[in-house]
Amino acid sequence: MNEQPLSDGSSVHESVGIGLPEPHFDDIAIAIAQPVEPLANTKPTRWQKFAVLRRHISLRTFAGMSTDLRHRLGRAGEELALRHLERLGFALVARNHRTRFGEIDLIVTDQRTLVFCEVKTRRAGSGSPFDAFRGPKQAQVRRMALAYLAEVDDRPRTQELRFDAIGVVFDARGRLVRLDHLEAAF
Repeated sequence: MNEQPLSDGSSVHESVGIGLPEPHFDDIAIAIAQPVEPLANTKPTRWQKFAVLRRHISLRTFAGMSTDLRHRLGRAGEELALRHLERLGFALVARNHRTRFGEIDLIVTDQRTLVFCEVKTRRAGSGSPFDAFRGPKQAQVRRMALAYLAEVDDRPRTQELRFDAIGVVFDARGRLVRLDHLEAAF
């Protein structure tokens, strides 16, 4: 990543394209402890209070980083779930199939059953992956499955359809803590 030094010693990331300075965590602590002084006899605005934060932190950088980490965590969980299903004798039909209702994580078959599998991945201590499998999510997965069946002509023709849920939990170092597979979860 190319960086351009600024006169105050910070740097700007050229690749971001919006010219925001690189975040400095020391500046965050300073900004929180010492807000910017307001103009003479005026109440400081929200932007004045956090001018240093705004100057040194790109919200886009942090939001993008968070999304990327969650995406990688989810992708790793899907990969482990797929390997688990393959050990059980299932073959992959589709992965991350997009419909107008959302994305189906895994679609697998064992020649008798077509399984629509929703995978939820979490870090240890952040709740159960199955907390996300409530009524609205179940209805959404059913709508996605119906859309898949209606849209895809070259899909496997099987006797049964099933909806499975797989919960994957990783520790802080990225090691697998547990993988729970609920067959016919809903």
